[in-house]
Amino acid sequence: MHHPDRRRSLHVLTRLGAACLAGPLAAQAQPTQPPARLPSASAAAHFPQRALRLFNPFPVGGGPDGVSRLIAQKLGAAYQVPVVVDNRPGANGFLAIEAFRAASAPARDGHELIVLDLVHLAAYPWLFKRLPYDPERDFTPLLPLFRTHFFIAVGRHSPHHTLADLLAEAQRARLTYGSWAVGSPAHLGAAMLAEQTGTRMDHIVYKETAQLYADVANGTLSFALGTLATMRALVDGDRLRLLAVCASQRLGAHPQVPTVAEAGGPAGFTVAGINLLAGPAGLPPAVADQLWRDVGRSLQGPDVDAKFNAFGYEPFAMPRAELPAYLQAQRLTHQRLVRAANITPL
Repeated sequence: MHHPDRRRSLHVLTRLGAACLAGPLAAQAQPTQPPARLPSASAAAHFPQRALRLFNPFPVGGGPDGVSRLIAQKLGAAYQVPVVVDNRPGANGFLAIEAFRAASAPARDGHELIVLDLVHLAAYPWLFKRLPYDPERDFTPLLPLFRTHFFIAVGRHSPHHTLADLLAEAQRARLTYGSWAVGSPAHLGAAMLAEQTGTRMDHIVYKETAQLYADVANGTLSFALGTLATMRALVDGDRLRLLAVCASQRLGAHPQVPTVAEAGGPAGFTVAGINLLAGPAGLPPAVADQLWRDVGRSLQGPDVDAKFNAFGYEPFAMPRAELPAYLQAQRLTHQRLVRAANITPL
């Protein structure tokens, strides 16, 4: 069987204890909900002084883009200035990061912001020999925007009707799974599943997520981990079947889908992605605090709840002062995962 763009297969991970990719500090972080109403433009007269530009490494039309545009709309109304979403997808997010760094360098005053995936700050330092940015020195992290849990999916005609079926087959034969990048949550999450169940599975890397999930749907791949935002069309079209959600409890968007533990997999198994907002390094603390408050307020309301439910997202708030420690813990967690998976930096 021919598989596109095979880079390497991942076989065995050493024991890592907790199976959560999305954050050992998440349970400790106390969600801090700002007041329900945005401040008036006069209350924020010192900032902004001009249009805001929100760089986004994700393509137009996806979940992160939808959330970014909702934030831009609300901030624009509150601040009475344009807030432009600048999508720069591709190259592992490096295009957007480079554009953001160049645009924000002259002033570093918060008028240029960027949406990042957690992997940009926590995983990529261990996955690339050289990064075109310093994840610890080039940004002022402001706040998480949302968290999204991953599902384990198979094709509609797969003989595996439950996760227990899939894992039983994995004990007898070598299964394949795919992801869009080495070290992605879908890659490391599936690798942890193999390690914790004592099975061996082959990892196939795809250039396009659309082809990845199409190959799961048609049976070319045994399974893959994915979010509702990336798989919804195939799930709604009855081409993919969700065997389990990698979360501690069932999700409201798909209450019929059991957790990994409920479906016969490892207890406490969770895999989630996190998007966060950052400003440039050297951002004045007063502006950083104001953006934390105002963006936090913009993430409240029934319209936000509807958007989050549509994409399978959930709020993930924490005090800004706790974010650096959270990110440092995430870097250490991903370092252990990448080393245990024996992934050679690119």
